[in-house]
Amino acid sequence: MTAHAPRTVTVLGSTGSVGTQTVQLLAAEPERFRVRAVVGGRNVKLLAEQAVALGVELAVIADASLQGTLRSALSGTNVHVAAGAAAVVDAAALDADWTMAAITGAAGLAPTLAAIRRGQCVALANKEALVCAGEVMLRAVEEAGATLLPCDSEHNAIFQSMADGNRGAIEQIVLTASGGPFRTASLGEMAKATPEAALRHPVWSMGAKISIDSATMMNKGLELIEAARLFALPEPQIAVLVHPQSIIHGMVCYQDGSVMAQLGSPDMRIPIAHTLAWPERMATPSPRLDLAAVARLEFEEPDLVRFPALRLARDALKAGGGCPAILNAANEVAVDAFLKRRIGFLDIASTVAEVLDMLGTPPADTLDEVVALDQAARRAADRFATARAA
Repeated sequence: MTAHAPRTVTVLGSTGSVGTQTVQLLAAEPERFRVRAVVGGRNVKLLAEQAVALGVELAVIADASLQGTLRSALSGTNVHVAAGAAAVVDAAALDADWTMAAITGAAGLAPTLAAIRRGQCVALANKEALVCAGEVMLRAVEEAGATLLPCDSEHNAIFQSMADGNRGAIEQIVLTASGGPFRTASLGEMAKATPEAALRHPVWSMGAKISIDSATMMNKGLELIEAARLFALPEPQIAVLVHPQSIIHGMVCYQDGSVMAQLGSPDMRIPIAHTLAWPERMATPSPRLDLAAVARLEFEEPDLVRFPALRLARDALKAGGGCPAILNAANEVAVDAFLKRRIGFLDIASTVAEVLDMLGTPPADTLDEVVALDQAARRAADRFATARAA
């Protein structure tokens, strides 16, 4: 990448947390990147602002009913406007050197697959792509010769710590977890937890859904499944450690006793920038790490009694097939039910467990099968949540 050949970019999910931080980094170096398209969900105002600021060719709003509103917001510009699910997939399929895949949930599966099939670099911030449709996505990566660049802080840390390429010498990898707001809470306290309490993450600033996932540790379970797919490692070789300071984001333990770790301030702009400039580096405005100020780094094993979601995720990974897709979909519904005060905090994991037991271990070899399983798990989870709320 040189000043004479800017990297072409598409940002899927530009109005979300990861997307807005990606846009911030892109806007800081306009000579280095040329943004072809930005894709958002419903936030027309922000999407239009991003499109103008980055000088994009195309702006797509996922909600088709908002196409006219977006067109009005971009009136007088040279930005082409499109809307709807098909337009999102078309944007993902545009020729671009690098695509940020940050559309969350099942809605991100088809666009991510379309981006992968182009055979270029895809920065993956959509856990569902590998959790729910891992075999489908990885098969497409191999067929297209694409490069997946992990954007989650933990997976990006592992990716950086494997930079020497000696993957055959790995004993295990370690994903770190902050422990969330209930790290030291009792089961009784967690049973009474309100959405407001669960959303108060001690370290990271995140959206509501992922904040709840952090509180239950389901986020670490989903990351464990994703890591198994990304790094082609069996479940026993992936460890999780609670690390309250969130300074070490991931570690790779080698056969000779060496441990490689990636450290940094808890700021998502760091892993985003790493993938955006890869294999080079770029500057970020992220706070610099001051280890003297941090003073101490603590670690502890996760408590699977208080945080059963992590055990459920390990079991789903070992069971294989469509179990990870069922786990993810049931969890999304259960988290939403908790945020709407329909069920209690501890009911989130219980609901997921019930759905997994009900649906068994069906295959998930195609995207259609994954989507069907996702829908079935959502319906089942909603029924269980409604029964609890009654």
